[in-house]
Amino acid sequence: MDRSLREIFSARYSETLYRRVCTLMEERLEEPEFGFRLAEVPFIVPDDLRARLETAAREILAIIRRPDVVASGVAAVPECYRVPGLDISAEPEFVAIDFAVTRDAEGNLVPRLIELQGFPSLYGMQLIQGEIWGEVLASIPGMPASWTPLFSGLDRERYVDLLRRTVVADADLDETILLDLHPEEQKTRPDFHATRRLLGVRTVDARSLVKERRGLLAPKDGKLVPVRRIYNRIVFDELERKSVRLPFDWRDDLDVTWVCHPDWYWIWSKHTLPRVEHPAAPWTRLLADVDPIPSDWSRFILKPLFSFAGTGVNPDLTGDAVAMIPPEERSEWILQEKVDYAPALAAPDGTGVKAEIRMMFLKPDGEDYTLAINLTRLSRGKIHGVDHNKGLAWVGSSVGVWPVP
Repeated sequence: MDRSLREIFSARYSETLYRRVCTLMEERLEEPEFGFRLAEVPFIVPDDLRARLETAAREILAIIRRPDVVASGVAAVPECYRVPGLDISAEPEFVAIDFAVTRDAEGNLVPRLIELQGFPSLYGMQLIQGEIWGEVLASIPGMPASWTPLFSGLDRERYVDLLRRTVVADADLDETILLDLHPEEQKTRPDFHATRRLLGVRTVDARSLVKERRGLLAPKDGKLVPVRRIYNRIVFDELERKSVRLPFDWRDDLDVTWVCHPDWYWIWSKHTLPRVEHPAAPWTRLLADVDPIPSDWSRFILKPLFSFAGTGVNPDLTGDAVAMIPPEERSEWILQEKVDYAPALAAPDGTGVKAEIRMMFLKPDGEDYTLAINLTRLSRGKIHGVDHNKGLAWVGSSVGVWPVP
């Protein structure tokens, strides 16, 4: 965190300030009980780190857009989830690139690639969270009067317009839905509320859809309304874990526009990481391709290819743990060099707090990518993600902000 601003924040921090942030989040996101922890602090991103994050994110995006990388990802899509209508030249409307905040040999804060995905993230909630932290920071004596979580010169109006052009485009709002599984149970439901308030797009449970020939119908005000555009938020590993049967098959040729097309969930994912050669990217390979076998497994972390929120990640790797994975399943795991997170923030007791920042791009139909906003997760555990930091303070959901010049 920016050192001078951190000192001002630390001197003025109180439990009352934190409760004010939580109350504003609950009110503006219509969520009386969050399913995840809100952190006590924003990540005030120093100018030099922000510049490095932007450069690394744009350069890595350029790498994964290469035809050979995309072709490799297309081959990884499971047959049962191959959705008709994929146009690889169109590319996904959403891209998220996750970086750990680390230090280089000179002590500078620098980004290191952790994960990436061609799948939507919390584009609505993060705007609200950034605005709330901006208001609270501006109320602290000695702090700048204006703050932003937005990149590319965006302000609120331009960001919401960019998000609307991406999610809704020129479709009828009644025929545009945010689709998820058991949305009332999802930890991401505050973002669903934010999406409705910002864009007017309602959330629909995938189980409530009705298939009619090549069309899908969704309930609205006691009627069934045709669906033309789907803001798809279904995480496929959850679908697998819960063995849910939907009213349609992913392989059906449906008369709908997907945002993003579901195949990008697989194409740009952990499967892509071994193909990213970049100074900010740690050594990463499919476990099946690892040869020779490392002599020191403690230098690496093992991750399943397709999982979210740290599910299945093994940070305390041993040769025995690897030996338990059958050879025929090793193409479903990646071995990644461990990244040494820097204690970029400090809790009041002096304990270091680690930060991971997600750089989030938007791409409306017919336009190029815009680096738009960020999501930050703070951790004191071995793995980022709220499920792996239970019982700890100064961890959880946050956002990177910086003063507006």
